Amino acid sequence: MGRDASPRGLVGRSVIATAVFAAAVVPGWTLGGLAERYTGSQLLDWLLTGAWAALAVRLLAPWTSYRPRDAWLGLIPLYNWYLVCVLGWRVSLLPLRDWEPREDELWRARWLTGDLIGYWRADPPAAVRAEPVRAGARRPR
Repeated sequence: MGRDASPRGLVGRSVIATAVFAAAVVPGWTLGGLAERYTGSQLLDWLLTGAWAALAVRLLAPWTSYRPRDAWLGLIPLYNWYLVCVLGWRVSLLPLRDWEPREDELWRARWLTGDLIGYWRADPPAAVRAEPVRAGARRPR
């Protein structure tokens, strides 16, 4: 993804967000349903469904200006689906952002101008390559 990325349209972004939601919810539903079928425990069904959604929140959180510890919110029934929807909507626009970065992300965020006004860009910092030091080399004064 180059620096000249353009925002996705509404349809493309919606399709990606729907796919993220489906990948975050359907496997948990399936596992929970199978567990309930074999054990008869509805509580186990809810626990597996919630744990899968919490895992999805944990994986998506760093990319969407949420903290990894917010995965605990993914354990709350029904709220976890809302949270997955928000994270999926945000992931579908990356590498651009239409939300303000958290305070600890501001050091690497850029407010875009021109055709992309209203969007943020927060690329990971480029790795700085140090020049190799020869053995026995003296430092200049």
